[in-house]
Amino acid sequence: MNFEQIFTLIQNYPMLPVALILVLGVIFINGWTDAPNAIATVISTKAMRPKSAIIMAAIFNFLGVLTMFFLSQKTAETISSMVDFGDNYEVALNALAAGMIGVISWGVIAWIFGIPSSESHALIAGLTGAGLAAMTMGLNATIPFGPTSSWAFTLYGLVLSCVFGFGFGYLMSKIVELICKKANRNKTRPFFKYAQIFSGAGMAYVHGAQDGLKFIGIMFLALSLAGNAYNSEFNTTIMQTSFSNDPNLWWLALLVALIMGIGTSVGGYRIIKKIGIGMANLEPYQGFVTDFVSAVGIFLSTYLGVPVSTTQVKGVSILGVGCSRNPKKVNWDTAKDMVLTWICTFPGCGLIGYIFALIFIAVL
Repeated sequence: MNFEQIFTLIQNYPMLPVALILVLGVIFINGWTDAPNAIATVISTKAMRPKSAIIMAAIFNFLGVLTMFFLSQKTAETISSMVDFGDNYEVALNALAAGMIGVISWGVIAWIFGIPSSESHALIAGLTGAGLAAMTMGLNATIPFGPTSSWAFTLYGLVLSCVFGFGFGYLMSKIVELICKKANRNKTRPFFKYAQIFSGAGMAYVHGAQDGLKFIGIMFLALSLAGNAYNSEFNTTIMQTSFSNDPNLWWLALLVALIMGIGTSVGGYRIIKKIGIGMANLEPYQGFVTDFVSAVGIFLSTYLGVPVSTTQVKGVSILGVGCSRNPKKVNWDTAKDMVLTWICTFPGCGLIGYIFALIFIAVL
């Protein structure tokens, strides 16, 4: 799908630019509220100053989106097939736009209260809420379920990321403690400071890769709905309507990377403080382990096309690392608040998306 075709679609379907702008808004909020989770520990352990860490995160978020697009587009494909909106494409475009309003609303609420919510979960919930609204209104829409469906991959990621983050965070922290047992702490501290900067950059990179591909998938879903509408209305097949690992869509990756980078540069210190300081008081080596384990887990998930939450992986890794030394030093109240937020995100954001989608479908 080239730029000339996109301009043609925008001229014929006014709801398309609205949907695209809303998706860009979600991407900006993701960089604003979700990306700070990636650098929370590198700031809390004072390995980097907040301003420097945020600049680093913005750069590596940008690189993560752009490079991962050419390595593996499976996550984008997973998200773009989360809901089948059927053959009433214009109405489906309305529903998709409404779902994005739900995601934006939830992200702003999370930022106001400094809650480290997952924009990934919010995106999936808002999209699903829009699909359910389309089904309620009698449209030919479905939400595929089954062991190989996109929703199944989401649930796999939800469970496996918790197991991986906590388990490997705990284990690797124990291994580092054993290796450095007789080492002078004053000599190891500089090493772990720079190692944590490296792992923090890795976290920012994989955050951009994982979440960036999700948004590329949503952007293309909006374009494909308009493309299908055009093909159907004018009895043609000139508009591309399947993702199909097309490298010519590189401009989508560039656009998502730019908006996410700008959002990250705004920062989100409330959330950094909540997840980096609120859950556990980490030593530099623990911060390194947290970021390294999280980055590895998120990279593997992204490459395999499994949608996971950066917030969730990072949060459970902090818990695993904190428990390896002394479970009593983990702030379980903060951890409980974070888990409750994860639980509430799906029904909360899904409901907002559902209500707005009902309104959009009925009125527009």
